[in-house]
Amino acid sequence: MDLIAPRLLCVGTHHKTGTLWMRAVFRALAERLDVAHHTVFPVSGLKHVPAADRVFLFQWSSAFPQAILDRPDARILHVIRDPRDVLVSGMRYHRKAPEGGEAFLHEARADLDGQTYQQHLNALSDDTARLMFEMGEKHAETLAAMTDWAPAPNTIEARYEDLMADTDGRAFREHLRNLGLPEPEVALGGQLFWENALFGGLAHASDRPERVKTHVTGTRGWRSDLPRAVAEVYAERHGPALVALGYETHPTDWLEDLRDAA
Repeated sequence: MDLIAPRLLCVGTHHKTGTLWMRAVFRALAERLDVAHHTVFPVSGLKHVPAADRVFLFQWSSAFPQAILDRPDARILHVIRDPRDVLVSGMRYHRKAPEGGEAFLHEARADLDGQTYQQHLNALSDDTARLMFEMGEKHAETLAAMTDWAPAPNTIEARYEDLMADTDGRAFREHLRNLGLPEPEVALGGQLFWENALFGGLAHASDRPERVKTHVTGTRGWRSDLPRAVAEVYAERHGPALVALGYETHPTDWLEDLRDAA
């Protein structure tokens, strides 16, 4: 990247795209390097940007302040995931997520006859109904955030699927280099990446913190877990988004890849 030296090291994800994993890795890295870290929001502006030092800035919906995105000394690692897997994983997580995390799940809603999102989801008759509800609710918001993202020259694009396949950390270490980290810090980041990975230090359920256990939904992938009735509606509504994000070359041809789902 022919840009000035990075000083604002930004990490952006979306709901159910590896947020907990990236949060653990980069918070630990910042603390080990004694570099400040902050979660920012669109209204934060440059509030958390120091005058001279480096800083890690996190945004778990990738909604960074425009003033940060426009800076030539900013680098942004942006992580997305196949939206169909986001849908399945999100629905399953939302059925069991405890209070104190996702506030929207536990607020009574007049349009749901006083039930919360989670209560309504769990009261539906089957996963087909639950996925259809999820598709029109939190998933629609997440998908809009992913498709609205506009990559810039200072952005490092990554996919959750590739990170999960990166068992030796080679690609992740390259991402850290592109963020501007020197080799000793790259090595440390690679170590923390593995320690917090479900294929690495958290491979055994007994080693996972409770919050990580809650987020692990046991999905086999959309080809097996997405019912055909849901997939057909998804293709009609969101097929173009799959193409725009690079997960498909055609809005509906992927329906032929469905496996076990009814």
